[in-house]
Amino acid sequence: MATEVSTAPVAAPRTRTRKPRPIPEGGRVNWGLTIIIAICSLTILIPLYFAIAMALKSPAQTGTGTGFNFPWPIHWGNFRAAWDLTDTPLAFAMSMLVTVIAVTGEILVSSLAAWAIVRNWGHWQFRATFVYLLAAMFIPFPVVALPQVKLLASIGLGNPFGVAILHIMFQLAFNVLLFSAFIRSIPVELEESARIDGCTTLQTFRKVVLPLLAPIAATVGIFAFLQSWNDFMMPQLITANPKWQTLPVIQYLFQDQFTTNFNVAFASYLMALLPTLVVFLIAQRWVVRGIMRGSIK
Repeated sequence: MATEVSTAPVAAPRTRTRKPRPIPEGGRVNWGLTIIIAICSLTILIPLYFAIAMALKSPAQTGTGTGFNFPWPIHWGNFRAAWDLTDTPLAFAMSMLVTVIAVTGEILVSSLAAWAIVRNWGHWQFRATFVYLLAAMFIPFPVVALPQVKLLASIGLGNPFGVAILHIMFQLAFNVLLFSAFIRSIPVELEESARIDGCTTLQTFRKVVLPLLAPIAATVGIFAFLQSWNDFMMPQLITANPKWQTLPVIQYLFQDQFTTNFNVAFASYLMALLPTLVVFLIAQRWVVRGIMRGSIK
């Protein structure tokens, strides 16, 4: 008679499992890439510190020590001298006028053009328009500089307004390329629901599409601001009256005075640089939001 032998179950060996580390908000930190970026940032931070130190020195302090010695006492008179020498208020106002018109126009015109092209991609006319705009990116400004100068002078736009209009037109191709790539990620169902609710085409763009374009609009705005604010060639060629010249051209015209006093020159350059830093700090919130949105997708 067979007997059934029962064996006690063998307990499985205990394995120590490590708890996964909590992932910080925004993903893991890539320390290697962070260190590389920090080192590369020194190529900007070191010259910026040098410019600040030189702008705060007196001529006597400039001749002693190295250029990286921070001055003490601080000499603030260089900024006042640069302000009076280059007539900074008027030149600043002309640069701001050109920049505001160019940035606003580039965002509105380029976003409207890109939205029309993307949503009507099935029609060959819009595809041909897109190819035509991309082809314009390969035409440098010096090639068409003389015809543009003649054209604007003949219609009475040899002034900052003409410079702003040219900025909008010449940056249209690049901006449409950026906007069209971003608009393709926006579901068309959102626009269809707005039309069902009774919105017109412009209302759909203003209330639905344009708010969603904030990240890429901030990116285009930064590029447009830097291009317009730092531009030298176009205002010099287009603007006929020297009194209405922008800040970079005015600084060039006073280059002889700057060579005799480098401290005043660096003070003037820092005052021209300050608006770009302010705009970047304001717009980076939307840029980071757009990057995070792309990484989540």
